[in-house]
Amino acid sequence: MLLTVDIGNSNINFGVFHAEKIVFVARIATDTAKTEFEYAGALSNAIAISGINREDIDGAIISSVVPPLNNVMKCAVKLLYGIDAILVGPGVKTGINIHCDNPSSVGADIICACVAAHYLYGSPSLILDMGTATKMMVMNDRGAFIGVSIIPGVMVSLDALARRTAQLPMVSLEAPKNVIGKNTADCMRSGIVFGSASMVDGMIDRIFEEVGSTLPVYATGGLASVITPYCKHKMTYDEYLILKGLNIIYKKNQ
Repeated sequence: MLLTVDIGNSNINFGVFHAEKIVFVARIATDTAKTEFEYAGALSNAIAISGINREDIDGAIISSVVPPLNNVMKCAVKLLYGIDAILVGPGVKTGINIHCDNPSSVGADIICACVAAHYLYGSPSLILDMGTATKMMVMNDRGAFIGVSIIPGVMVSLDALARRTAQLPMVSLEAPKNVIGKNTADCMRSGIVFGSASMVDGMIDRIFEEVGSTLPVYATGGLASVITPYCKHKMTYDEYLILKGLNIIYKKNQ
């Protein structure tokens, strides 16, 4: 079985694959203060609950956008399984070309999402990843990554709104009944949910205009399931797109 690890700014997602099937997923909060022993303990406890034995894991691959945790997580995996995990980055085979000014600067999460979209759904495509940041990635008809738009994430925007105003509270992330709110909480929910959906729709329109055609849209990320139901553009939601990309990249490097 293969252990896949996606280290994001807010959360770390773990997935275990048996061939092409994902058989276990867990999420913990990202904390750069934790040691390899603490992460090893958290991972061991989570996987043990699923009934997967330690000896069942015979490979591991990591995607990270938090450099201080790169070696910490590799050490945690080594402690648990005696495996030298692959870290997605320069020198790792991905199967896609990267057409941008500085290919080595492209985030590992972006690469994994694009790899999964290309090999599972085909190219060209537009991939929407809604996490700490909202990223809109474009693959051309030859299966090459040609660029991305990076936007402040939904929760980043909501947190900034609540923190930087004197009378606006932190509210739950759910859609109100109406766009025109009648109370403070619903007014904020309207702006953050419907406003984010409208932003996504507007950016999709601009991207389609720039590339000169419409593209299939694939959505992933922890907040996509909250926002995309209110988007007007049709899109396919795949919750585990980045983990699936890690599974594909691992096989290409064996």
